[in-house]
Amino acid sequence: MRPYDPDSLHIYDTTLRDGTQQEGLSLSVGDKLSVARHLDDLGVGFIEGGWPGSNPKDAEFFARARTELTLTTAVLTAFGATRRAGRVAADDPQVAALREAGTAVVCLVAKSDLRHVERALRTSPDENLAMIRDTVAHLRAEGKRVFLDAEHFFDGYRAHPEYALDVVNVAAEAGAEVVVLCDTNGGMLPTRVGAVVAEVLAGTGVRLGIHCHDDADCAVANTLVAVEAGVTHVQGTANGYGERCGNANLLSVIAGLETKLGRAALPPGRLRELVRVSHAIDEVTNSVPDPHRPYVGASAFAHKAGLHASAVKIDPDMYQHIDPAAVGSDMRMLVSELAGRATIELKGRELGLDLSNEREALGRVVDLVKEREATGFAYEAAEASFELLLRDEVTGRQRFYSLESWRVIVEQRSDGQVVSEATVKLTSHGVRHVATAEGNGPVNALDTALRDVLEKAYPGLADLELVDYKVRILDGKQGTGAVTRVLVGTSDGRSRWDTIGVDENIIAASWSALEDAVNFGLRRQGERADPNAT
Repeated sequence: MRPYDPDSLHIYDTTLRDGTQQEGLSLSVGDKLSVARHLDDLGVGFIEGGWPGSNPKDAEFFARARTELTLTTAVLTAFGATRRAGRVAADDPQVAALREAGTAVVCLVAKSDLRHVERALRTSPDENLAMIRDTVAHLRAEGKRVFLDAEHFFDGYRAHPEYALDVVNVAAEAGAEVVVLCDTNGGMLPTRVGAVVAEVLAGTGVRLGIHCHDDADCAVANTLVAVEAGVTHVQGTANGYGERCGNANLLSVIAGLETKLGRAALPPGRLRELVRVSHAIDEVTNSVPDPHRPYVGASAFAHKAGLHASAVKIDPDMYQHIDPAAVGSDMRMLVSELAGRATIELKGRELGLDLSNEREALGRVVDLVKEREATGFAYEAAEASFELLLRDEVTGRQRFYSLESWRVIVEQRSDGQVVSEATVKLTSHGVRHVATAEGNGPVNALDTALRDVLEKAYPGLADLELVDYKVRILDGKQGTGAVTRVLVGTSDGRSRWDTIGVDENIIAASWSALEDAVNFGLRRQGERADPNAT
């Protein structure tokens, strides 16, 4: 891999500007400052903070960034447009906002497609070039480093290549450090991008960048191909946020540069922060992490098929394109009806169990999983329930109480209020316990009663909390008589685990999932099992 040199390959993040154009995504100034810190932790070279002349929020961001944002790796950048037609850059209010943003770098956007110049800007081709020349030269004279985004470049180059090249040359001659070729509509394919970049580089000798949108699902590929063709400045957004279908996912681009092309995109050791930063930014933006995102998704290195597991057992690289640890992830084995002995053995290894000499137990677990999944269980979504099943078969059944009965009553009172009441009776270590609890629903009442009754024997259960509850009807054709699958998420304040229950009765399915959740929690707390429990 080439040595790390932040100036030889610019990693330019535009999450705080282009990424916020995503439908449904809105960031406060505090959110933007938080995202910037995460990006700096990752080690990107440039963070585009926003457009200071376009709205009060971005103006406030740059003002607060001066005192609240301490960047160790990244350089904060302000984004804006060239001066308006018929004006002088020094007198343009929009250009003044860029000067006053307090950043060392300014990124300008300019039209490079002749059709956009004439129809959108409604000015002449020569005036557009003058706008670029004047604005770049003015900001350079003010001591700013200037990058220029050549908007709609690939479409413009296809229709009027001479004019698109004029934009590149004029910007560079005026002092632009980089001219960024933008696939603004996101419709380009890799072969075309690579060819155009090579032609422009050969024809101008200018330092080029690349900015791709993902409307043809090729943004990351287009960016990497552009680098192979000679681009040394790449733009993108964290997790691919952006308008319409999003921008090039800069995290995937970084991983591809380092693991595929041998280009050191981040300071040494920072690539291992990729997963953490991806999830942290999702948290700030209130976005649900996509488990299928390359490199950083929960499923990126998950193996489900038995054939795959058999190969992974011999050599993980046989079904993994990189070492998951390189990006801060790890390999996961998913247990399902597709599982074979190798899958179960590797899953046991994850859980600290050596099953290499437990052939009979492995066979029993495989058969149980396939049998239960045929009735509606889904262990890949409920790994705590699978761990209980596995340990029961390998190390022996371990239970903490004997259930006598549970009951739930749902009552609508005269004032219209609906109240659920649950009673649980059980015996633990020879002592009979009974608890009754109310809840805002039958499952909530049952969960509270179960933990209340068990807390008498196991006080540590007070830390457990039901944090998620999902119900799925497995055969809608059966109506209210259909089999129901319930998934329960439980937390002890430090970690979370998921359990499952399946039954024709939704309350019985819920009880099964709640019991697994409690039993798993007690095992984790190291509680003493009841040898007489059944």
